[in-house]
Amino acid sequence: MDSFIQTHEAMIRLGFFLGVFALMAIWEVIAPSRARMLTRVQRWSSNIGLVVLNTVLLRLLFPAAAVGMALSVNSAGWGLLNALAWPFWLELLLALLVLDFAIWVQHVLFHAVPALWRLHRVHHADLDYDLTTGARFHPLEIILSMLIKFAVIAALGPPIVAVILFEVILNAMAMFNHANIALPAWVDRPLRWLVVTPDMHRVHHSIEDDETNSNFGFNLSWWDWLLGTYRAQPRAGQQGMTIGIRQHREPRRVDRLDGMLLLPFVGKVTEYAINRRQWADAPEPHEAGAPTQVHKVRETRLDER
Repeated sequence: MDSFIQTHEAMIRLGFFLGVFALMAIWEVIAPSRARMLTRVQRWSSNIGLVVLNTVLLRLLFPAAAVGMALSVNSAGWGLLNALAWPFWLELLLALLVLDFAIWVQHVLFHAVPALWRLHRVHHADLDYDLTTGARFHPLEIILSMLIKFAVIAALGPPIVAVILFEVILNAMAMFNHANIALPAWVDRPLRWLVVTPDMHRVHHSIEDDETNSNFGFNLSWWDWLLGTYRAQPRAGQQGMTIGIRQHREPRRVDRLDGMLLLPFVGKVTEYAINRRQWADAPEPHEAGAPTQVHKVRETRLDER
């Protein structure tokens, strides 16, 4: 099975991408969760254009990408798992968990460091929220993300199959949990104990600072549960919440390709990053089966820093 996956990596990844994209797109048309602010033509042309640009850029800079890095690492015998020589199934499971946690940590860092937030806010500035938002990242963030992934692979020494599976799962889950769909409550509640659901991750795209700085997971929801960044629902509810960034609301700046490429270089970072945030004390809405939280954080102003 592993040799088949390695041999047909490109076909497998493309097939899953197109299949999940089509499924989520149809689902959004049949049963959308929220009304759109902009048309699909306005946003999809820009978001998908950014995906094409990033794909070409990565192919030019890193032709073999993460799978090529894994192949090199395994050939050289680098990394923890190559030193331990554990059973393949255990290495596969551990690699998937570590890679997912690394993406979670990276995501937190892109919120915590103002210079990195400049790049990451391209993802958050989208005025709507649908499956194309899940692939909307600035090219510089994509390059940094790939370098971070290379470092994790070099240190871990994961099986090549684990890296391929992780890439497939991550892309599919990013489209799923960014989709403009709503699962029935009886499905959503138990499912989010394992993976990130659309309603769970949509909270992360709220205009409210404390809500944006929660639910950082893209795939497994465990890290947010375990590390205290889980938030069940937005205060205004899924229908009442506002998507995007408070300081960036002009469609031509945030939902056009040229505006997205320039956004990291516009103005000072005066809006929130994790270390520059403010919100009023407020209990989070209770969800059956999920813990409640009360945020009590002192307002931090730039002139106090």
